[in-house]
Amino acid sequence: MARVVMYSTVVCPYCQMAERLLKQRGVQEIEKVLIDREPGRREEMMTRTGRRTVPQIYIDDTHVGGFDDLSALDRQGGLVPLLAA
Repeated sequence: MARVVMYSTVVCPYCQMAERLLKQRGVQEIEKVLIDREPGRREEMMTRTGRRTVPQIYIDDTHVGGFDDLSALDRQGGLVPLLAA
């Protein structure tokens, strides 16, 4: 199973939906980077992704994007193979 990293905040509904979808697809562990608890990590996220909003999801070295991107990838059938890689 691929390594999943999610930049998130404690009270983000889209982050919760992303986590739920990933778990439905078999992900058991999500490494969460809580940018509201670790403010320095927000700058890291923006530099790494070019985006300001959460969630920002990485599957191994692939930047998937936010919840809408994750959901679209799942609908297109690309999420499960990416997780299995």
